[in-house]
Amino acid sequence: MDGFELFLTILSALGGLALFIYGMNLMGEGLEKASGSRLERILDKMTSNPLVGVVLGAAVTAIIQSSSATTVIVVGLVNAGMLKLRSAIGIIMGANIGTTVTGQILRLAELDTSGGASKAMEFLKLDTLIPIICLAGLIIIMTTKKMTVKNIGQIFLGLGILFTGMSAMTAAVKPLAELPAFGEAFAAMSNPILGVLVGAGVTAIIQSSSASVGILQALSVSGLITFSSAFPIIMGQNIGTTVTSILSAIGTTTNAKRAAAVHLMFNLVGTIVFLSGIYLIQSLIGFPFWNDPIDMGGIANFHTLFNVVCTLLFIPFIKGFEKLATLVIRDKKNKTPVEEYTLTLDERLLKSPSLAIGQAMHTLISMANLSKVNFDFAKGLLSEYSEDTAVSIKAADEQIDKMEDGLNSYLVKIAELDLTEFESRRVTMLMYLTTEYARIGAYAKNIFENAQTLHESGLSFSETAKTETEVIYKALDEIIALSLSATERSDPKLAYRIEPLEETIDVLNDTLKFRHINRLKNGDCSVESGVVYLDMLVNLERIADHCSNIAVYVLGSTKGHENLSRHEYIEHLHHEMPDDYRELLDEYGNIFKLN
Repeated sequence: MDGFELFLTILSALGGLALFIYGMNLMGEGLEKASGSRLERILDKMTSNPLVGVVLGAAVTAIIQSSSATTVIVVGLVNAGMLKLRSAIGIIMGANIGTTVTGQILRLAELDTSGGASKAMEFLKLDTLIPIICLAGLIIIMTTKKMTVKNIGQIFLGLGILFTGMSAMTAAVKPLAELPAFGEAFAAMSNPILGVLVGAGVTAIIQSSSASVGILQALSVSGLITFSSAFPIIMGQNIGTTVTSILSAIGTTTNAKRAAAVHLMFNLVGTIVFLSGIYLIQSLIGFPFWNDPIDMGGIANFHTLFNVVCTLLFIPFIKGFEKLATLVIRDKKNKTPVEEYTLTLDERLLKSPSLAIGQAMHTLISMANLSKVNFDFAKGLLSEYSEDTAVSIKAADEQIDKMEDGLNSYLVKIAELDLTEFESRRVTMLMYLTTEYARIGAYAKNIFENAQTLHESGLSFSETAKTETEVIYKALDEIIALSLSATERSDPKLAYRIEPLEETIDVLNDTLKFRHINRLKNGDCSVESGVVYLDMLVNLERIADHCSNIAVYVLGSTKGHENLSRHEYIEHLHHEMPDDYRELLDEYGNIFKLN
């Protein structure tokens, strides 16, 4: 083979590789779209049971044909606070098993029905099926308008292109067997360290263990790849695939970084243990096939065996991996409220509307908690001023503003996706709730400014005023907590309890204003502190009003209340006075009662 022929051969192999990778990506995208949000919702609702995580991780990866995609989703879920680290570890382990399905599919390329095969068996040859699969996919895509059906066509077309690329690669590689340098290169791969490094390097570059295993399977048709050289390459490929999750963890939360670290540690430790075991057996007993050529089926089988054995071996040590990741990537000591509640909105999850909406909800709850923290800090400053607390309030307020802007931008992007009616309503609700919780944070800041005014002027409320406001503070604590729980759980029963409590707070507020005016008339408090006191009561009342709005939005997002009008709802409760509403009014009136 002269230089020009070698160039054409390599060019053909690279062209086949391009088709192979494109077909794999096209098929993977089609499978992911066809699965809709069901698979992601399964991951979203993961329990802490590691065995369930392993099974689901394997199933999801087998369906979407990409362990990289699964681990990126997992890192995103952990980053959003939607998945615990321990659950993520089980899913990551399962993803390693699921990704081996691709290799088992690709081994079909070596099946041959030559010889005395019947015409029916000839029809099943891959060379015959490839154009049929591609044609079927193209016809489906061009003749239907339904996206669900188009996704099936994309799967067929991707599969056909994938096998076309595999056939092109295998055809191009066969002549390379005649080159001594080609044989020597693979002979060198029998060195386990070199083989692992090559496997890891190639996979890291193309960021797909399925694709790198497919390349190895295509190269195996040369007959120059032995079991001894294939084993370390395959194990190295498992290490290389962790690059995707590591890259996806850049700029994420501590736990998300730990999830990516566990992916690397699991595959690295698995390779060391498995490689050590294989070479120990080879040195003591010896494998009779050690120096024999390996075929596509052998590569697929070893890839599956390696990942299944490693997973079964390490399932009992999931807690150990979690602790190791915690030791390697440590928590920041003495987290501030801002650091405690801040979550990152990961745009990679926009590929799945249900996951993106779930992530937006978690960030909203984080912002709501931060608003509650600011309210707690602010009312504390009215009694005892602290510069450290003032600094914390300002930092939290800035973060609330950033989260509001980030959430609004993210929700607009979600709204532009192909959403179901339910998802669309949920996005609308989240937009409203974002504004409401941000306003609660703003009024908490106003209360802080009331405290700041008192401190700078050397003023304070009277002891009577302090005692009486403790009652309305407790009522505000209760209504904010109810709002948070109702939002987080989408619970209409909890949401229904908010309006009678808001009415109770209004009554308390009016009573406190009346009593305060009497104190002013009697000269029991100064005019300057009295102005601050009245402004504080206005801010407290506004917070309760926004909690009332939150209740209506939560109720409106539940089944049977989709077209709920806030005005009509409030009018109905206040004028019709249903029995359960009246009972709640009496209950709250007895709990939050002024002496």
